Amino acid sequence: MVPDRVPPTTSWPVRRRFYVPYHDLDVLNHLNHAAYFPYMETLRCDYYLPIVGTNDPTKLDIILAEATCRYLAPVPYGAELDGEVAPATPLGRTSFSLLYRFTIVGRGIVAARGRTVIVTYDYARGTKRELPFEVRARLERDAVDPRSEGW
Repeated sequence: MVPDRVPPTTSWPVRRRFYVPYHDLDVLNHLNHAAYFPYMETLRCDYYLPIVGTNDPTKLDIILAEATCRYLAPVPYGAELDGEVAPATPLGRTSFSLLYRFTIVGRGIVAARGRTVIVTYDYARGTKRELPFEVRARLERDAVDPRSEGW
């Protein structure tokens, strides 16, 4: 684990602050690795729901195909994290990736980086579907190069 001590210089499309509560600590007294996945889920909804024009998560037309997280620095109890999300280039025909970055507030340290692979999905038919044009245009506008984040 080598922390990135250089604070991010660019802001991504969506940012949310997360407070590290006691129940998210592990036996080593820092943020448990599993806690990042609900944070990523929240950021994913914060980003994607407005794109599809709803605040109702039951109206989502996506399904998660893969999720990964790289842990770069321990995060203590009571710390705050700035969580950010942005789509990554390139986009697929029916899928796209979202990148996540978690920076410890006040310390300028990137504590973790995440990535999810998202598939646009037709739940009524039970099949994947092509990214709608409007969604693709928004993702392309907001996209970052994953290499800039070490992916």
